[in-house]
Amino acid sequence: MKKINARIKVLPQKQIKITTDFIKLDAFLKLCGSVQTGGHAKAVIQNGEVFVNNEVCFSRGKKLRIGDKVKFDGTVFEVV
Repeated sequence: MKKINARIKVLPQKQIKITTDFIKLDAFLKLCGSVQTGGHAKAVIQNGEVFVNNEVCFSRGKKLRIGDKVKFDGTVFEVV
């Protein structure tokens, strides 16, 4: 039997605190510093580069609540 060597890449995780009941995805990307402008947020969301709770999200108005996780550009951001 052959031995298989596998490496699992662990993505860096950051917690981002919100003080409201929810935050929209495009505003969240700006809050955590992943994008500089709303236009940039719109572009990366429409290109399918953003995952919310392990699913591609194409809606920039997606409401994020505490406990949701957003993956973008090699980092996982958790809403706290």
